This record gives sequence, structure tokens and C-alpha cells, in this order.
Amino acid sequence: MIINQIYYSQTNTDEIMNDSTKSNSSSRRDFLSIFLKGGFLAWFGVILYPVFKYLEPPKAKEEKVSQINIGKVEDMPKDSGKIVKFGKKPVIVLRKPNGDYAAFSAVCTHLDCIVQYKKEEGQIYCACHNGRYDLNGKNISGPPPAPLEKYLVAIKKDDVFIYKDAG
Repeated sequence: MIINQIYYSQTNTDEIMNDSTKSNSSSRRDFLSIFLKGGFLAWFGVILYPVFKYLEPPKAKEEKVSQINIGKVEDMPKDSGKIVKFGKKPVIVLRKPNGDYAAFSAVCTHLDCIVQYKKEEGQIYCACHNGRYDLNGKNISGPPPAPLEKYLVAIKKDDVFIYKDAG
């Protein structure tokens, strides 16, 4: 009986020591696992950050333009239209059949497509969804919900200038 008690007490002591050693071993393993996973994630971030920064387009500065010269009066025949850049925005310039000039934003008010002048129809036309505007920029058919934005046109010494309306 005494031998059994000594044996069992020795066995219990070994089990207790093995359990504490196992918990030390598992906590070290857990720490090492977390440390390696964190290191891998940090390395992955260091690699991907420059890639994403390279793929992101740079921020372009908005040019402040108050007027542009589109050419001489005789360069544009009557009953014609052309698209010019006003800063970064496209503008359609029309010379009506009577010789008057008009300028509007060339961006359709429906889905931001670029409009064009249709001489044979005497209208401004958006090819995306068959939107139509009259020669005063007013929407007359199709899905455009609003008229085109108007620009001012001035003729100075035979040169044609486009101005942004201040209002």
C-alpha cells in the first residue's frame, strides 16, 4: 500500500510537471506563430503599398481658365461647329447659319457623353442615347434632363474668344 501511494504520488507529480511543460511549450508555439504571421503581414504590406501607390493616378491640378482664343472669324465657316478645350472641359462652338456664334459645354447633361453638331439637322446631337439640343443649347428630345451650360462668345479684332459666364 505504501508503495502504491509513493508510485501514485510520483505519477501525479510527473503529470503535473508534464502539463506545466506542455503549457509552456504551447504558449511559446502560439507566440512564435503569432509573431511569424504578423511579420508576414507586415512584409506583405511593405510590398503592396508601393504597388498601389504606383497604380493610383496622380492628382491633376484644375486649370483656372477665364477665356480662350479659338481662332479668326474667317477660320470657321457659317453653319458649322467644332469642339475646343476650355481648361480641361470640352466646349462646342457653333457658327449658326446667320453667322452668329454660340458656345456650350460639349458634355451631355444625361450621362456626360460628348455632343456634336449635326449640320444636316441643324441640331446638337448626343450619340449615346439619341439626345438632341437646339442651337441655343436647350434640350428638345431624348433623355437629357437639362440644357447645355452656356459660354459667352466675343469677337475682338477678328479673333473669336470664349468666356466662362461669371453667374
